[in-house]
Amino acid sequence: MNYSQCLQSLINLGHELNRAKFDLESIRIITRALGNPQSEYPTAIVAGTNGKGSTSAMLASILVATGYRTGLYTSPHLIRVNERIRIDGHEITDTDFADAFTEIWRTVDGLLENKELAHRPSFFEFLTATAFLHFARARIDFAVLEVGMGGRLDATNITEPRVAVITNIDLDHQQFLGNTVAAIAWEKAGIIRPGRPVISACENPEAEEVIRKRAAELNAPLNELAHAAQVSSIRNLDGRFAFDLTLDGENFPGLASPLMGSFQIKNTVAAVAAAKRLAHEGFKISRAAIAEGIRTTVWPGRMEVICNHPLVVLDGAHNPAAAREIAAAARTLWPERALRLVYASMRDKSIDEISGILFPLAIEVYLTQPEQERAAAPEEILSLTNHRGPKIVIEPNPVRALERACRESSADDVVLVAGSLFLVGAIKRALAERQLDPESLAGHAVGSPLP
Repeated sequence: MNYSQCLQSLINLGHELNRAKFDLESIRIITRALGNPQSEYPTAIVAGTNGKGSTSAMLASILVATGYRTGLYTSPHLIRVNERIRIDGHEITDTDFADAFTEIWRTVDGLLENKELAHRPSFFEFLTATAFLHFARARIDFAVLEVGMGGRLDATNITEPRVAVITNIDLDHQQFLGNTVAAIAWEKAGIIRPGRPVISACENPEAEEVIRKRAAELNAPLNELAHAAQVSSIRNLDGRFAFDLTLDGENFPGLASPLMGSFQIKNTVAAVAAAKRLAHEGFKISRAAIAEGIRTTVWPGRMEVICNHPLVVLDGAHNPAAAREIAAAARTLWPERALRLVYASMRDKSIDEISGILFPLAIEVYLTQPEQERAAAPEEILSLTNHRGPKIVIEPNPVRALERACRESSADDVVLVAGSLFLVGAIKRALAERQLDPESLAGHAVGSPLP
Protein backbone atom coordinates (compact mmCIF):
# COMPACT_ATOMS: atom_id res chain seq x y z
CA MET A 1 0.00 0.00 0.00
CA ASN A 2 1.11 3.57 -0.55
CA TYR A 3 0.82 6.20 2.18
CA SER A 4 -2.67 7.40 1.16
CA GLN A 5 -3.96 3.83 1.07
CA CYS A 6 -2.55 3.23 4.54
CA LEU A 7 -4.34 6.28 5.89
CA GLN A 8 -7.61 5.17 4.30
CA SER A 9 -7.20 1.72 5.83
CA LEU A 10 -6.75 3.34 9.23
CA ILE A 11 -9.82 5.52 8.75
CA ASN A 12 -11.85 2.46 7.78
CA LEU A 13 -11.01 0.89 11.15
CA GLY A 14 -12.94 3.66 12.92
CA HIS A 15 -11.88 5.91 15.77
CA GLU A 16 -9.29 4.51 18.15
CA LEU A 17 -11.77 4.54 21.06
CA ASN A 18 -14.30 2.49 19.09
CA ARG A 19 -13.06 -0.87 20.26
CA ALA A 20 -15.27 -3.77 21.28
CA LYS A 21 -12.85 -4.87 23.98
CA PHE A 22 -9.51 -3.99 25.52
CA ASP A 23 -6.81 -6.60 25.96
CA LEU A 24 -3.21 -7.33 25.00
CA GLU A 25 -3.90 -10.55 23.09
CA SER A 26 -4.04 -9.05 19.59
CA ILE A 27 -0.94 -6.86 19.90
CA ARG A 28 1.02 -9.78 21.35
CA ILE A 29 -0.01 -12.09 18.50
CA ILE A 30 0.94 -9.47 15.90
CA THR A 31 4.30 -8.60 17.39
CA ARG A 32 5.16 -12.27 17.93
CA ALA A 33 4.50 -12.91 14.22
CA LEU A 34 6.85 -9.99 13.43
CA GLY A 35 9.63 -11.38 15.64
CA ASN A 36 8.86 -9.14 18.65
CA PRO A 37 10.45 -5.93 17.34
CA GLN A 38 9.58 -4.14 20.61
CA SER A 39 12.16 -6.33 22.38
CA GLU A 40 15.06 -5.04 20.28
CA TYR A 41 15.55 -1.83 22.27
CA PRO A 42 15.08 -0.67 25.88
CA THR A 43 11.97 1.33 26.69
CA ALA A 44 10.41 3.68 29.20
CA ILE A 45 6.63 3.84 29.53
CA VAL A 46 4.62 6.84 30.74
CA ALA A 47 0.99 6.73 31.92
CA GLY A 48 -1.28 9.27 33.61
CA THR A 49 -4.41 11.34 33.14
CA ASN A 50 -2.60 14.54 32.19
CA GLY A 51 1.03 15.41 31.66
CA LYS A 52 2.11 12.07 30.22
CA GLY A 53 2.70 13.51 26.75
CA SER A 54 4.79 16.43 28.01
CA THR A 55 6.74 14.12 30.33
CA SER A 56 7.37 11.67 27.50
CA ALA A 57 8.55 14.46 25.19
CA MET A 58 10.93 15.80 27.85
CA LEU A 59 12.36 12.37 28.66
CA ALA A 60 12.90 11.65 24.96
CA SER A 61 14.57 15.05 24.52
CA ILE A 62 16.95 14.27 27.41
CA LEU A 63 17.91 10.97 25.79
CA VAL A 64 18.50 12.71 22.44
CA ALA A 65 20.68 15.32 24.18
CA THR A 66 22.64 12.45 25.70
CA GLY A 67 23.38 11.09 22.23
CA TYR A 68 21.00 8.13 22.17
CA ARG A 69 19.02 7.51 18.97
CA THR A 70 15.60 7.84 20.56
CA GLY A 71 12.14 6.82 19.42
CA LEU A 72 9.07 8.57 20.81
CA TYR A 73 5.57 7.17 20.42
CA THR A 74 2.69 9.41 21.52
CA SER A 75 -1.02 9.98 20.93
CA PRO A 76 -3.20 11.53 19.70
CA HIS A 77 -1.88 13.48 16.73
CA LEU A 78 -2.90 17.06 16.01
CA ILE A 79 -2.59 17.21 12.22
CA ARG A 80 -0.90 14.13 10.75
CA VAL A 81 -0.70 10.59 12.08
CA ASN A 82 3.09 10.71 11.47
CA GLU A 83 3.40 12.96 14.53
CA ARG A 84 2.88 9.94 16.77
CA ILE A 85 6.06 8.16 15.67
CA ARG A 86 9.29 10.15 15.94
CA ILE A 87 13.01 9.44 16.04
CA ASP A 88 15.28 12.14 17.48
CA GLY A 89 12.39 14.58 17.18
CA HIS A 90 11.71 13.89 13.48
CA GLU A 91 8.36 12.48 12.35
CA ILE A 92 8.33 9.18 10.50
CA THR A 93 8.38 9.82 6.75
CA ASP A 94 5.38 8.91 4.59
CA THR A 95 7.46 6.22 2.88
CA ASP A 96 8.68 4.63 6.12
CA PHE A 97 5.17 4.79 7.55
CA ALA A 98 3.73 3.06 4.49
CA ASP A 99 6.44 0.39 4.53
CA ALA A 100 5.97 -0.49 8.20
CA PHE A 101 2.18 -0.21 8.16
CA THR A 102 1.89 -2.38 5.04
CA GLU A 103 4.01 -5.06 6.69
CA ILE A 104 1.71 -4.99 9.72
CA TRP A 105 -1.40 -5.16 7.50
CA ARG A 106 -0.08 -8.15 5.54
CA THR A 107 0.88 -9.90 8.75
CA VAL A 108 -2.59 -9.33 10.18
CA ASP A 109 -4.22 -10.64 6.98
CA GLY A 110 -2.22 -13.85 7.32
CA LEU A 111 -3.09 -14.21 11.00
CA LEU A 112 -6.78 -13.71 10.25
CA GLU A 113 -6.67 -16.21 7.41
CA ASN A 114 -5.04 -18.79 9.70
CA LYS A 115 -7.55 -17.94 12.45
CA GLU A 116 -4.73 -16.96 14.79
CA LEU A 117 -6.50 -13.62 15.22
CA ALA A 118 -10.20 -13.57 16.00
CA HIS A 119 -10.79 -10.09 14.58
CA ARG A 120 -8.95 -7.25 12.88
CA PRO A 121 -7.02 -5.15 15.41
CA SER A 122 -7.92 -1.59 16.29
CA PHE A 123 -6.66 1.72 14.94
CA PHE A 124 -4.40 2.15 17.98
CA GLU A 125 -3.08 -1.41 17.88
CA PHE A 126 -2.10 -1.02 14.21
CA LEU A 127 -0.27 2.23 14.95
CA THR A 128 1.47 0.81 18.01
CA ALA A 129 2.72 -2.20 16.03
CA THR A 130 3.83 0.18 13.25
CA ALA A 131 5.86 2.20 15.75
CA PHE A 132 7.45 -0.90 17.26
CA LEU A 133 8.47 -2.19 13.83
CA HIS A 134 9.73 1.16 12.55
CA PHE A 135 11.86 1.70 15.66
CA ALA A 136 13.43 -1.75 15.26
CA ARG A 137 14.15 -1.18 11.57
CA ALA A 138 15.74 2.19 12.40
CA ARG A 139 17.95 0.54 15.04
CA ILE A 140 17.13 3.02 17.76
CA ASP A 141 18.92 2.96 21.11
CA PHE A 142 15.87 3.66 23.26
CA ALA A 143 12.10 4.21 22.96
CA VAL A 144 9.83 6.35 25.12
CA LEU A 145 6.23 5.13 24.95
CA GLU A 146 3.27 7.23 26.00
CA VAL A 147 0.32 5.10 27.06
CA GLY A 148 -2.75 5.80 24.94
CA MET A 149 -5.35 5.22 27.64
CA GLY A 150 -5.22 3.54 31.01
CA GLY A 151 -2.14 1.35 31.08
CA ARG A 152 -2.85 -2.24 32.09
CA LEU A 153 -4.53 -3.17 28.79
CA ASP A 154 -3.03 -0.49 26.56
CA ALA A 155 -1.25 -1.79 23.47
CA THR A 156 1.99 -0.05 24.51
CA ASN A 157 2.11 -2.22 27.63
CA ILE A 158 3.77 -5.31 26.16
CA THR A 159 7.35 -4.17 26.60
CA GLU A 160 9.53 -4.63 29.68
CA PRO A 161 10.31 -0.99 30.48
CA ARG A 162 13.51 0.01 32.22
CA VAL A 163 11.47 2.60 34.09
CA ALA A 164 7.72 3.27 34.41
CA VAL A 165 6.44 6.79 35.02
CA ILE A 166 2.96 7.65 36.29
CA THR A 167 1.97 11.32 36.16
CA ASN A 168 -1.10 12.81 37.82
CA ILE A 169 -4.30 10.75 38.00
CA ASP A 170 -7.82 12.12 37.88
CA LEU A 171 -11.20 11.26 36.38
CA ASP A 172 -11.25 10.76 32.60
CA HIS A 173 -12.42 8.00 30.24
CA GLN A 174 -14.58 6.63 33.05
CA GLN A 175 -16.58 4.50 30.63
CA PHE A 176 -13.41 2.48 30.01
CA LEU A 177 -11.31 2.86 33.16
CA GLY A 178 -13.76 3.09 36.04
CA ASN A 179 -15.70 5.74 37.92
CA THR A 180 -13.30 6.39 40.80
CA VAL A 181 -9.77 7.73 41.03
CA ALA A 182 -8.75 4.49 42.74
CA ALA A 183 -10.10 2.37 39.88
CA ILE A 184 -8.35 4.52 37.29
CA ALA A 185 -5.10 4.42 39.29
CA TRP A 186 -5.29 0.61 39.35
CA GLU A 187 -5.50 0.55 35.55
CA LYS A 188 -2.56 2.93 35.20
CA ALA A 189 -0.53 0.97 37.77
CA GLY A 190 -0.72 -1.90 35.29
CA ILE A 191 2.46 -0.57 33.66
CA ILE A 192 4.49 -1.49 36.78
CA ARG A 193 6.75 -4.50 36.30
CA PRO A 194 8.21 -6.86 38.92
CA GLY A 195 11.45 -5.46 40.26
CA ARG A 196 11.52 -2.55 37.80
CA PRO A 197 11.64 1.07 39.06
CA VAL A 198 8.55 3.30 39.15
CA ILE A 199 8.40 7.10 39.24
CA SER A 200 5.14 8.43 40.67
CA ALA A 201 4.13 12.07 40.30
CA CYS A 202 0.66 11.42 41.71
CA GLU A 203 -0.79 13.94 44.13
CA ASN A 204 -4.19 12.36 44.80
CA PRO A 205 -3.99 10.32 48.05
CA GLU A 206 -6.26 7.56 46.69
CA ALA A 207 -4.11 7.16 43.59
CA GLU A 208 -0.90 7.30 45.63
CA GLU A 209 -2.08 4.45 47.84
CA VAL A 210 -3.05 2.25 44.87
CA ILE A 211 0.31 2.76 43.19
CA ARG A 212 2.18 2.26 46.46
CA LYS A 213 0.37 -1.03 47.07
CA ARG A 214 0.93 -2.33 43.55
CA ALA A 215 4.62 -1.44 43.60
CA ALA A 216 5.01 -3.26 46.93
CA GLU A 217 3.23 -6.34 45.56
CA LEU A 218 5.67 -6.49 42.64
CA ASN A 219 8.75 -5.53 44.67
CA ALA A 220 9.20 -2.59 42.30
CA PRO A 221 11.34 0.29 43.65
CA LEU A 222 9.03 3.29 43.98
CA ASN A 223 10.12 6.93 43.91
CA GLU A 224 7.25 9.18 45.03
CA LEU A 225 8.13 12.67 43.88
CA ALA A 226 5.82 14.31 46.41
CA HIS A 227 8.35 13.20 49.03
CA ALA A 228 11.60 12.89 47.08
CA ALA A 229 11.66 16.18 45.13
CA GLN A 230 12.16 19.72 46.42
CA VAL A 231 11.57 22.59 44.02
CA SER A 232 12.93 26.04 44.86
CA SER A 233 13.82 29.42 43.35
CA ILE A 234 10.93 29.33 40.88
CA ARG A 235 11.21 32.09 38.26
CA ASN A 236 8.40 33.10 35.91
CA LEU A 237 9.93 33.79 32.50
CA ASP A 238 6.94 35.21 30.65
CA GLY A 239 4.77 32.17 31.35
CA ARG A 240 7.58 29.64 31.18
CA PHE A 241 9.28 28.64 34.40
CA ALA A 242 12.83 28.07 35.57
CA PHE A 243 13.59 26.49 38.92
CA ASP A 244 16.11 24.61 41.02
CA LEU A 245 15.48 20.97 41.82
CA THR A 246 16.83 18.74 44.55
CA LEU A 247 15.99 15.11 43.90
CA ASP A 248 17.02 12.42 46.35
CA GLY A 249 19.80 14.71 47.54
CA GLU A 250 21.13 15.53 44.06
CA ASN A 251 20.93 19.13 42.83
CA PHE A 252 19.73 20.23 39.39
CA PRO A 253 20.01 24.02 39.36
CA GLY A 254 18.52 26.28 36.72
CA LEU A 255 16.19 23.86 34.96
CA ALA A 256 14.15 25.80 32.39
CA SER A 257 11.30 24.36 30.34
CA PRO A 258 10.18 26.06 27.11
CA LEU A 259 6.64 24.77 27.77
CA MET A 260 4.24 27.34 29.16
CA GLY A 261 2.43 26.93 32.49
CA SER A 262 3.57 26.31 36.05
CA PHE A 263 2.04 22.80 35.88
CA GLN A 264 4.91 21.88 33.56
CA ILE A 265 7.20 22.04 36.59
CA LYS A 266 5.69 18.76 37.83
CA ASN A 267 6.11 17.13 34.43
CA THR A 268 9.70 18.35 34.24
CA VAL A 269 10.46 16.86 37.66
CA ALA A 270 8.97 13.51 36.55
CA ALA A 271 11.10 13.48 33.39
CA VAL A 272 14.25 14.35 35.35
CA ALA A 273 13.49 11.62 37.90
CA ALA A 274 13.06 9.06 35.11
CA ALA A 275 16.32 10.14 33.47
CA LYS A 276 18.12 10.00 36.81
CA ARG A 277 16.84 6.48 37.36
CA LEU A 278 17.98 5.42 33.89
CA ALA A 279 21.41 6.83 34.72
CA HIS A 280 21.38 4.63 37.83
CA GLU A 281 20.51 1.70 35.55
CA GLY A 282 23.67 2.29 33.51
CA PHE A 283 22.60 4.76 30.82
CA LYS A 284 25.18 7.54 30.40
CA ILE A 285 22.95 10.52 31.16
CA SER A 286 24.67 13.58 32.61
CA ARG A 287 23.16 16.50 34.48
CA ALA A 288 24.19 18.73 31.57
CA ALA A 289 22.25 16.50 29.14
CA ILE A 290 19.23 16.59 31.44
CA ALA A 291 19.24 20.39 31.52
CA GLU A 292 19.77 20.61 27.75
CA GLY A 293 17.06 18.06 27.02
CA ILE A 294 14.54 19.94 29.14
CA ARG A 295 15.52 23.27 27.55
CA THR A 296 15.05 21.98 23.99
CA THR A 297 11.79 20.04 24.46
CA VAL A 298 9.13 20.63 21.82
CA TRP A 299 5.52 19.63 22.53
CA PRO A 300 2.95 21.40 20.31
CA GLY A 301 -0.64 22.14 21.18
CA ARG A 302 -0.17 22.45 24.93
CA MET A 303 -0.28 26.09 26.04
CA GLU A 304 1.17 26.90 22.63
CA VAL A 305 1.34 30.55 21.62
CA ILE A 306 0.56 31.22 17.94
CA CYS A 307 0.10 35.00 18.07
CA ASN A 308 1.21 37.70 20.51
CA HIS A 309 -1.11 40.69 19.89
CA PRO A 310 -3.66 39.57 20.93
CA LEU A 311 -2.06 36.66 22.73
CA VAL A 312 -3.54 33.49 21.20
CA VAL A 313 -2.90 30.31 23.19
CA LEU A 314 -3.86 26.75 22.18
CA ASP A 315 -4.41 23.95 24.68
CA GLY A 316 -6.47 20.75 24.72
CA ALA A 317 -7.81 21.01 28.31
CA HIS A 318 -10.14 18.11 27.53
CA ASN A 319 -10.84 16.90 31.08
CA PRO A 320 -11.53 18.62 34.42
CA ALA A 321 -8.00 18.17 35.78
CA ALA A 322 -6.45 19.78 32.68
CA ALA A 323 -9.05 22.56 32.74
CA ARG A 324 -8.17 23.34 36.36
CA GLU A 325 -4.49 23.58 35.45
CA ILE A 326 -5.22 25.92 32.53
CA ALA A 327 -7.54 28.07 34.65
CA ALA A 328 -4.90 28.41 37.36
CA ALA A 329 -2.30 29.32 34.74
CA ALA A 330 -4.59 31.94 33.20
CA ARG A 331 -5.24 33.59 36.56
CA THR A 332 -1.52 33.64 37.33
CA LEU A 333 -0.22 34.73 33.94
CA TRP A 334 -2.92 37.13 32.74
CA PRO A 335 -4.71 38.46 35.84
CA GLU A 336 -5.41 41.92 34.43
CA ARG A 337 -6.06 40.99 30.80
CA ALA A 338 -9.44 40.44 29.16
CA LEU A 339 -9.74 36.83 27.99
CA ARG A 340 -11.93 35.36 25.26
CA LEU A 341 -12.44 31.61 25.10
CA VAL A 342 -12.87 29.62 21.89
CA TYR A 343 -14.30 26.32 23.13
CA ALA A 344 -15.24 22.93 21.72
CA SER A 345 -15.71 19.51 23.28
CA MET A 346 -16.28 15.89 22.47
CA ARG A 347 -19.69 14.58 23.57
CA ASP A 348 -18.16 12.00 25.91
CA LYS A 349 -16.33 14.61 27.99
CA SER A 350 -17.47 16.25 31.25
CA ILE A 351 -18.81 19.32 29.48
CA ASP A 352 -20.69 20.82 32.43
CA GLU A 353 -17.74 20.48 34.82
CA ILE A 354 -15.14 21.70 32.33
CA SER A 355 -17.26 24.65 31.20
CA GLY A 356 -17.77 25.56 34.87
CA ILE A 357 -13.99 25.83 35.20
CA LEU A 358 -13.17 27.61 31.93
CA PHE A 359 -16.17 29.80 31.13
CA PRO A 360 -15.77 32.10 34.20
CA LEU A 361 -12.33 33.09 32.92
CA ALA A 362 -13.79 34.72 29.82
CA ILE A 363 -15.65 37.91 28.98
CA GLU A 364 -16.89 36.10 25.85
CA VAL A 365 -17.15 32.40 24.96
CA TYR A 366 -17.15 31.31 21.29
CA LEU A 367 -18.63 27.83 20.90
CA THR A 368 -17.45 25.90 17.87
CA GLN A 369 -17.18 22.36 16.48
CA PRO A 370 -14.20 20.66 14.81
CA GLU A 371 -14.92 18.17 12.02
CA GLN A 372 -14.96 15.04 14.15
CA GLU A 373 -17.82 12.62 14.63
CA ARG A 374 -17.54 12.74 18.43
CA ALA A 375 -17.61 16.54 18.55
CA ALA A 376 -20.56 18.18 20.27
CA ALA A 377 -22.38 20.89 18.32
CA PRO A 378 -22.42 24.33 20.00
CA GLU A 379 -26.12 23.88 20.74
CA GLU A 380 -25.37 20.56 22.45
CA ILE A 381 -22.73 22.21 24.61
CA LEU A 382 -25.25 24.84 25.66
CA SER A 383 -27.78 22.17 26.56
CA LEU A 384 -25.23 20.31 28.68
CA THR A 385 -23.85 23.21 30.68
CA ASN A 386 -25.25 25.36 33.43
CA HIS A 387 -22.43 27.87 32.97
CA ARG A 388 -23.34 30.42 30.33
CA GLY A 389 -20.85 33.21 31.07
CA PRO A 390 -21.44 36.89 30.31
CA LYS A 391 -21.74 36.36 26.55
CA ILE A 392 -22.00 33.27 24.33
CA VAL A 393 -21.26 33.39 20.61
CA ILE A 394 -21.99 30.43 18.33
CA GLU A 395 -19.66 30.01 15.38
CA PRO A 396 -19.49 26.37 14.17
CA ASN A 397 -16.35 26.85 12.06
CA PRO A 398 -13.26 26.83 14.34
CA VAL A 399 -11.20 29.14 12.11
CA ARG A 400 -14.02 31.66 11.85
CA ALA A 401 -14.56 31.44 15.62
CA LEU A 402 -10.90 32.25 16.30
CA GLU A 403 -10.86 35.07 13.75
CA ARG A 404 -13.97 36.58 15.31
CA ALA A 405 -12.52 36.33 18.83
CA CYS A 406 -9.35 38.10 17.63
CA ARG A 407 -11.33 40.71 15.72
CA GLU A 408 -13.23 41.59 18.89
CA SER A 409 -10.10 41.69 21.04
CA SER A 410 -7.71 44.54 21.70
CA ALA A 411 -4.00 44.03 21.13
CA ASP A 412 -3.29 43.27 24.79
CA ASP A 413 -6.18 40.80 25.28
CA VAL A 414 -5.88 37.01 25.46
CA VAL A 415 -7.68 34.46 23.27
CA LEU A 416 -7.61 30.94 24.70
CA VAL A 417 -8.50 28.07 22.35
CA ALA A 418 -9.29 25.05 24.52
CA GLY A 419 -11.54 22.10 25.32
CA SER A 420 -10.35 19.52 22.81
CA LEU A 421 -7.14 18.47 21.07
CA PHE A 422 -9.29 18.05 17.95
CA LEU A 423 -10.03 21.79 18.14
CA VAL A 424 -6.32 22.53 18.59
CA GLY A 425 -5.61 20.26 15.64
CA ALA A 426 -8.15 22.08 13.47
CA ILE A 427 -6.46 25.42 14.17
CA LYS A 428 -2.97 24.04 13.63
CA ARG A 429 -4.07 22.39 10.38
CA ALA A 430 -5.49 25.71 9.18
CA LEU A 431 -2.17 27.36 10.00
CA ALA A 432 -0.20 24.64 8.20
CA GLU A 433 -2.43 24.86 5.14
CA ARG A 434 -2.32 28.68 5.20
CA GLN A 435 -6.06 28.96 5.70
CA LEU A 436 -5.16 30.96 8.79
CA ASP A 437 -2.29 33.41 9.13
CA PRO A 438 -1.02 34.49 12.58
CA GLU A 439 -0.35 37.95 11.16
CA SER A 440 -3.97 38.19 10.08
CA LEU A 441 -5.05 37.35 13.63
CA ALA A 442 -2.94 40.22 14.89
CA GLY A 443 -4.36 42.38 12.13
CA HIS A 444 -7.88 41.61 13.33
CA ALA A 445 -7.20 42.98 16.80
CA VAL A 446 -8.83 46.23 17.83
CA GLY A 447 -6.19 48.99 18.12
CA SER A 448 -2.50 48.83 17.32
CA PRO A 449 -0.19 45.96 18.25
CA LEU A 450 1.92 46.57 21.33
CA PRO A 451 5.59 47.28 20.76
